[in-house]
Amino acid sequence: MPVRRTQNWLPSIFSDFFDNDWMVRANATAPSINVIETENEYKIEVAAPGMTKEDFTIRLDEDENLVIAMEKKTENSDKKEGRYLRREFSYAKFQQTMILPDNVEKDKIAAKVEHGVLNIFIPKKTESELPKTSKVIEIS
Repeated sequence: MPVRRTQNWLPSIFSDFFDNDWMVRANATAPSINVIETENEYKIEVAAPGMTKEDFTIRLDEDENLVIAMEKKTENSDKKEGRYLRREFSYAKFQQTMILPDNVEKDKIAAKVEHGVLNIFIPKKTESELPKTSKVIEIS
C-alpha cells in the first residue's frame, strides 16, 4: 500500500498565497471556540471531541480574565492490535485567556461538557446591579 510522504495536498500556488505574513495561520491543534450572547448571559462553546471534564481547568486569573485550559493525556496501551500508520487523535495542551466584560457575574460562572462540547455559562448582571457612575470632566 503506497503511503503519501507529504501533508501538502494544495498546489504550490495556493501554498504561496496562504503562507504569508498578512494572513495568520490558524493553530491546527487549537479547538474551535464560539461565543454567543443572549439577553441574560454569554455562552462559550469549545469543541472538545473525546474530552471529559477531567481534561479541563477553568479559572479566573489575577486580572479576573477567564482562562480555559485543556490537556489530554494519551494513554499508551499494549492491548491494541496492530500499529498506527498515521495518528492524528491527540491534543497536547491548550490554553485560551478571555477578557470578560464588566457586566458579568464572575462568581456565578458555570460549565459542563456535553456531546463533545465544553459549554461555559457567564451570566450578565441585571440593570440594577450595574454600577452607575458619573464623572465631571474638568475644563482647563
